[in-house]
Amino acid sequence: MKKFEKNDHKIIWGDAIEVLETIEDSSVDLIFADPPYNIGKKFVNLPDCWESDSAYRNWCYSWLEMCTNKLKPAGTMYVMAATQNMPYFDLFLRDKLTILSRIIWYYDSSSVQARKYFGSLYEPILHCVKDENHYTFNADDILVQARTGAVRKLIDYRKPVPKVYNSKKVPGNVWEIPRVRYRMVEYENHPTQKPVALLERIVKASSNEGDLVLDPFCGTFTTSYVAKKLKRKSIGIEINEEYIKIGLRRLQIATEFNGEPLRKEHKTYEPPIDDNQTTLSLFEKKAQWNTSSQKRSKPS
Repeated sequence: MKKFEKNDHKIIWGDAIEVLETIEDSSVDLIFADPPYNIGKKFVNLPDCWESDSAYRNWCYSWLEMCTNKLKPAGTMYVMAATQNMPYFDLFLRDKLTILSRIIWYYDSSSVQARKYFGSLYEPILHCVKDENHYTFNADDILVQARTGAVRKLIDYRKPVPKVYNSKKVPGNVWEIPRVRYRMVEYENHPTQKPVALLERIVKASSNEGDLVLDPFCGTFTTSYVAKKLKRKSIGIEINEEYIKIGLRRLQIATEFNGEPLRKEHKTYEPPIDDNQTTLSLFEKKAQWNTSSQKRSKPS
């Protein structure tokens, strides 16, 4: 187990269950847990495969129990899982927490070409709280366009004074948010990266500035990245060294690791890397790329 820390953000390199044992109970405001799904993905040198479904579920029950204990009395936890495993998560958690919402993260995918069954285009998320009468939910911070009011301009004649339907609303439990693609600025080299937009909605809704956000399976550290952006504190746990490097760079905790400069993976369509260039943040790199593109598009 190894820790890296800067300001209010901590990265812990180690096994999730071992690290969770070291975190104080009732100390975390928000947990986002996106564990391996046991569906055969490969995370660098760590295969996403358990010897049996029951072994996988028992492992999940261990860290779910520990995460529940880490939550403050008014804390919130979001949990993702493969569609075939979510019923087991649901049954386990409903005896320990109150499940407020069962969310569907929907995305289109041109790569799904199932021929003998209906291919999956969504991932389920459980939204759970420790106290159903006392928890954080910042509805005004996550409003989205209400198509009836904003687009169709329909009049609600049931009101004492008829008026156009509201143009903003709290999102329902089906979230249409694009998956992270290779050509997207936020892309990192990880098979199951979650989009910034997904985590922004969760962190905005269920935490406040200064709150502590925990992700026990941090991967590309999007949760920690969003927490920092939104002025929360964060703890990110990750077992894979390659992903620790991503976290150190995205959170600007370090510019090198074991003497190796920490740089975002170079994409095939990007300009050559300048070896003398310092590590850039996500938005600095986007600005540089946009500037470079504009220069190339100008007539000589």
